[in-house]
Amino acid sequence: MKRSLICLALFLISATQAAAQMKLIRRMLSEDLDTTRKASFMPLPLLRYAQEVGLEFGAGGLYSMYMDRADTSNRSSNFSTVLSFSTKKQYNVSIKGDIWTKHNAYHLITELRFRSMPFDFYGIGNQTLEANEDRILQNQVRAMFDLEKNILPFAYTGVSLGFENFRFKDRESGGIYDTNPAVEGKPGGSVVYLGVSQTYDTRNSNNYPTKGFFGRVSYQYAPDLFGGNDFTGSQVRVVIRNFWPLAKKLVLGVNGIYYTVQSKHTPFYLLPQLGNDEIMRGYYSGRYRDENLLAAQTELRYRFSNRFGLVAFAGGGRVYENGGFSFKQFKPSYGAGLRYFYDPAKGLSVRADYGAGEKRPGEARQSGFYLSLAEAF
Repeated sequence: MKRSLICLALFLISATQAAAQMKLIRRMLSEDLDTTRKASFMPLPLLRYAQEVGLEFGAGGLYSMYMDRADTSNRSSNFSTVLSFSTKKQYNVSIKGDIWTKHNAYHLITELRFRSMPFDFYGIGNQTLEANEDRILQNQVRAMFDLEKNILPFAYTGVSLGFENFRFKDRESGGIYDTNPAVEGKPGGSVVYLGVSQTYDTRNSNNYPTKGFFGRVSYQYAPDLFGGNDFTGSQVRVVIRNFWPLAKKLVLGVNGIYYTVQSKHTPFYLLPQLGNDEIMRGYYSGRYRDENLLAAQTELRYRFSNRFGLVAFAGGGRVYENGGFSFKQFKPSYGAGLRYFYDPAKGLSVRADYGAGEKRPGEARQSGFYLSLAEAF
């Protein structure tokens, strides 16, 4: 009798767990849109192994909410975080906020990051070689704050404040990091930015726009506060995006960026870098870096259901020194991806993209796989 009761209890527990799992699966695949505008959270586990890092484990997540749930025009405020640690005592902690207040009167962008991770350095310029790969250990502290106010319909004027500190250590002497005299700022340094920005935004969503225009120009100046070899100069960033609905479930988006850093002595770690999970997918971030970065991409988005979508993207870009712009040597970027919308009403997704780039003589074609939260742009 006792054994029968135990078996019955185990069966009931298993049935309850199975029912709960089925309920969760049905909810995650449901085509229904949540009209209550409640908050949502999506975690994403992180587990990978690399020889220089060891076993890296952690998690990322995106929390989304509305400051005014009653106002259907209020854009969602999104908070993302990444926490990872490795068996070789390295870490990456990042917290970002993209906040829209009531009536979209103010837009706040914040970031706080602490990182101790190695990266591969290839030199400076648009034609660096894979053979020059040099592994560097980076320690970084970053704090950025942008505040924009709505002054005219669709127009936001803002100010920004930022601080960054870098420290570097070359794993093996004699590489391009040590021997290239064009590499400035090898020990690292600190920088404080003061800036202004102007944004014009007519998109119908800040998460998954299907129509509208977004343009932002920002200027930041770094005064000589620390002396020595720390950075003093300015940087300009221009971002342009536009979206067109081609059909009920088909959207065409274009995105262009221009970044430039101007200074008599610009440390290598502040030079614009080509390639990341948002633009020029397929390139290792930092493989190409220089004083200027120009890139553009187009993305065709097919959202065949409320929960799932497909994308195809293609673009091109390059880095170049001041006065060295040319339409030659633009690098291609192309690929495709899958989307799962975990919050269909807000248009928030988990995206998996595979991007490919150029194939240089004697090297494998550059490529990359990306698993991220939210759209690329």
